[in-house]
Amino acid sequence: MIKLYNTATRTREDFIPNHPDIVKMYTCGPTVYHFAHIGNLRSYIMEDILEKSLRYHGYNVKRVMNITDVGHLASDADTGEDKMLKGAKRENKSVMEIAKFYTDAFFEDCRKLNIKRPDVVEPATNCIDDYIHIIETLIEKGYAYAAGGNIYFDVSKLKQYYIFNDFSEDDLEVGVREGVTEDSNKKNKNDFVLWFTKSKFEDQALKWDSPWGVGYPGWHIECSGISMKHLGEDLDIHCGGIDNAFPHHTNEIAQSEAYLGHKWCNYWMHVHHLNTNSGKMSKSKGEFLTVSLLEEKGYDPLVYRLFCLQSHYRKNLVFSWENLDNAVVTYNKLIAKIAALKPGEGEVDGAAFDELKAKFLEALGNDLNTALAVTAVYDVLKAKTNDTTKLAVLDDFDKVLGLDLIKKAEAKRKELAAAAPKTGEFTVICESGEPDAEVEAQIRARQDAKKAKNFAEADRIRDELKAKGVEIIDIAGGAKYKRL
Repeated sequence: MIKLYNTATRTREDFIPNHPDIVKMYTCGPTVYHFAHIGNLRSYIMEDILEKSLRYHGYNVKRVMNITDVGHLASDADTGEDKMLKGAKRENKSVMEIAKFYTDAFFEDCRKLNIKRPDVVEPATNCIDDYIHIIETLIEKGYAYAAGGNIYFDVSKLKQYYIFNDFSEDDLEVGVREGVTEDSNKKNKNDFVLWFTKSKFEDQALKWDSPWGVGYPGWHIECSGISMKHLGEDLDIHCGGIDNAFPHHTNEIAQSEAYLGHKWCNYWMHVHHLNTNSGKMSKSKGEFLTVSLLEEKGYDPLVYRLFCLQSHYRKNLVFSWENLDNAVVTYNKLIAKIAALKPGEGEVDGAAFDELKAKFLEALGNDLNTALAVTAVYDVLKAKTNDTTKLAVLDDFDKVLGLDLIKKAEAKRKELAAAAPKTGEFTVICESGEPDAEVEAQIRARQDAKKAKNFAEADRIRDELKAKGVEIIDIAGGAKYKRL
């Protein structure tokens, strides 16, 4: 059984899908006006882990993601400049050129991070007719109104507007969310735009005909429209960053349930922020760390994936180069330990396999506790079973973890084989993947002492290294060492 924390109820709940044969999952996609920063990508990593965990537990999953290429203004509450137009102006390109370039860049980052592409990826501009139909129905039902040339959703028609926060009606004020300015067309201060027919920007690039005049959709309507188009009238899981909970997801629920006349989504999963020492990571603050920048600095993107998995998705995670360097050490040690396993040593022990897998399933089922899932990897390495079984289990775990454990270990094994000593050459090999020049100099000094038959000195060096937590293992033509 999987338990997930549901932001809507603020409790951990048993996950029970609406339909036994399919899990319907929707994840908010990127607004493709710039590169995704690694804070954005933390959400996509954890959503990827969720989807893969569901599949690992035996569920059939259909996952849909939108691509926002119109309608997302600089403030999430329908004020400021259109982000896509802002990107087009910045680079002197058309909005569609910007959208294509940054959509491709986003999925390239996902590839590097082993994030699976969703089953359906739908640009917002593909579904204009769907939004118009929903808005027409909302007007007919009395949930929407025209004012100042725009179409607004009327939140006063709802029994409950706030879903993820315990606010009262008295809190429906401008300023609840930073950056919100008053729109005099609104009947209520938290009403939101479904369709713009009087753009604030004369050069708005993308506009369509509608029953209310030429215009374009608001940001919030696109996720409702795209989800219903591909997943129908009920949804099992909706995911996004915690900053999407209000107003974006709050507004999605309002318009979707008003349109449908029944509950829309059962489980809401929100990934918390990636912070720097100065606060939340964002493009506007200039702390614009991308996957490409990590690579330029010599980091494997999968180290960042591991860094994210070491923390729970509902906790803010602090990024620093020191913390990422620690993840590098952890990743290299892990790969080195797996590389030390011997493929083909015995047959897979089914009972041991099942026992180890049960611990992994338990960790994932515990509200996606990826830190415990990583611990389960170390449990495999320490298990009293043969190496063939260990490698088979690790390969199975990696269907969810996505760390390329077996692939990287095989490459490490080949690297060590290539570094094997030639005849007459003394070779020192670091098993942990973290070479230490001072340690290696001492090992060579020990070898020189042994050649000179000064065994007391050789033993002294060995004992000194052991006291420092370094174990030496003599091999043909050399020595290898590891930290205990």
